[in-house]
Amino acid sequence: MQFARLTVVFRMRPAGISAADPSVGRLTHVVCALWLAGVAMRMTILAMPPVIPLVHDELKMSETQVGLLIGLPLALFALAAVPGSLLIARIGASRAVVLGMVIAALASASRGGAIDVTTLYAASIATGFGVAIMQPGMPTLVRAWLPGRVGLGTVAYTSGMLMGATSAPSLTIPYVLPLVGGSWRLDLAVWGLPAILLAPLFYFFSPAADEHAANGIAGGGRWWPDWRNPLVWILGIGLGSNNATYFSTNAFLGEYLASQGTPGLLGPALAWLNGFQVVALFILVPLANRMQRKAWPFLIFGPILFASFLVLIFLPSRLGIISAAALIGFGTAITLTATLALPALLSLPADVPRTAAGMFTISYTLAIIIPTISGALWDSTAKPWTVWLPICLSTVVMTALGIAATRYRPATVAPSP
Repeated sequence: MQFARLTVVFRMRPAGISAADPSVGRLTHVVCALWLAGVAMRMTILAMPPVIPLVHDELKMSETQVGLLIGLPLALFALAAVPGSLLIARIGASRAVVLGMVIAALASASRGGAIDVTTLYAASIATGFGVAIMQPGMPTLVRAWLPGRVGLGTVAYTSGMLMGATSAPSLTIPYVLPLVGGSWRLDLAVWGLPAILLAPLFYFFSPAADEHAANGIAGGGRWWPDWRNPLVWILGIGLGSNNATYFSTNAFLGEYLASQGTPGLLGPALAWLNGFQVVALFILVPLANRMQRKAWPFLIFGPILFASFLVLIFLPSRLGIISAAALIGFGTAITLTATLALPALLSLPADVPRTAAGMFTISYTLAIIIPTISGALWDSTAKPWTVWLPICLSTVVMTALGIAATRYRPATVAPSP
């Protein structure tokens, strides 16, 4: 259904696109490649939250350690973003993405063999490293493969991210865990299989003839982020607030529901949280080109996200929890897509990889700090609801900076050396 809706968008040629615009057949291949890469960027990471209560019990983890379990891969997203930009400049965006897919899949499956918290952390770090290599490559490929349809390209890989984020949380508890006898170790190994298969599929659908275009965008030696550029910080902190909101919800929802005496709601809540990210595609796909540099996604969904966490705190009934989870999934999907399109829209082609790398470095630094603060706040106060306070603040910051970024003027000349 997603590809069918995307095909409709292919035929809606926006003003300013020339007759040389890619054919529907080529667009289909490009969208498939971007979508598959998006799936790989989230499926391995989000295979962990559904089994966190099982891991917590077996390895006797504290809430702070649970926060770190989700935060460490995100830390690698930050630490490896700039090396990922350098790798793109050296071997090309497509090859860097394939390499990242393989590393993430193998490392994700190896988490099932962890013998203690330390080895689990090590495997999680390796998983994050693989995904981190991929991330600066995606805006680069969008700019190279679909220069006239940046919004569509961003929606293509973002929809894959949403599907990857939805599949593991939605299918693990009702289907995969019963299939493997309730073993969280075998569950993680099972999710590694489709993850490794994504790499050859991405290679098959990638438009090989355009690899030189992606290399050209990443060339010129400009791979180190321009930390003096305010845009890098606006995008980085805004995206970091969005990521912290989504990943923290996935990390702490199970423990929070257990503290409320409703652990049985975890499966439905995660399904609604991540499933409504896919529902968001019904807005994202037809409005792909109309969301470019628009403030309305942040003006509307930022306050909705803030209100959703207030519901979790003050109305933790079944209806309140399910409704809040659905709105959090929906709102983070819309604002994520609107933010991810901005590096390609606001930067010069040659600066896209390094702008994206700077954005991811800052954003995922925040994405590990905020969940860790949330977990430590719970541990220190022994009040479960306090875990959501830093997340509420994140939604406010995301709204303000998202609006600011949409009003930023696109770069039109190369920076002085």
